[in-house]
Amino acid sequence: MTPERLDVDDALHRMQALASELWSHGSRHHPGQLAWSVSYGEPQVLDLGPTFVTDTAWAWLESRDWLEVCGRDPEAIERVVHAALAEAEDEVTTSTLETETAVLDVLAAAGFTEVESPWFTHHHLDLADLPPVTLPEGYDVRAVRPGEHEQRAAVHRAAWSPTSRVTTAAYRRLMQTSPYRPETDHVVVAPDGTWVASCCVWVDDTTGVALVEPVGCVEEHGRRGLATAASVSALTAARDLGATEGLVCPRGDDDYPAPARLYRGIGFRPGARTRTYRWRR
Repeated sequence: MTPERLDVDDALHRMQALASELWSHGSRHHPGQLAWSVSYGEPQVLDLGPTFVTDTAWAWLESRDWLEVCGRDPEAIERVVHAALAEAEDEVTTSTLETETAVLDVLAAAGFTEVESPWFTHHHLDLADLPPVTLPEGYDVRAVRPGEHEQRAAVHRAAWSPTSRVTTAAYRRLMQTSPYRPETDHVVVAPDGTWVASCCVWVDDTTGVALVEPVGCVEEHGRRGLATAASVSALTAARDLGATEGLVCPRGDDDYPAPARLYRGIGFRPGARTRTYRWRR
């Protein structure tokens, strides 16, 4: 079957459905991760590339030099990867879990070689084991309400970077992208009413897996457990909606260890790690 070439907005539902169907602790993609990647910035800023789709595999040029691949059938994976490379830049990078052997075999045959790069470790948590939410005196945590996209984008930028691509318009669009739910997007409010930490959790109803992406706390309120409180609160809401397992994918290398420590403090345990590969025409 020749892959269909689609804009990512038109392909997203199919990409998410296949990611859900193939989900395991050895799988890289979650529907929420795909939604975030498509929606965290305005389309003209992200400049997302096309997706090549069959019933059993897809390859997405998130940019002309970055490739995402998902699939279960080696022949279908090979077709979508080669279709994507035909439209890619002369150098393309991709990342996949070390456990995704079908994808790894196709990448190797296509000429990808492993390169040194920051890597990420998938962490898993049985949501029955969530700790209680703990906050310093005077702080509160709550779910984002519909229409609060401006404040929500602002607290993300304050925690991450004033040059972040997460604008008000982008967050409005993100809030309209499945499987986003305001009930599992939580913010910590300081005593003066300022939003100072946040955590968005994406619930995949098909698998019951709740992905934490992203989490942040503004520097002036750091080291008070606020990012942890936002994460536990949002995951608790996800559990109340029927989710059974938490997933988070922090950096695993020694250059950025703090997020992994935070999540392991909640109870997450590490699983498979990502590896990065590069192809040159």
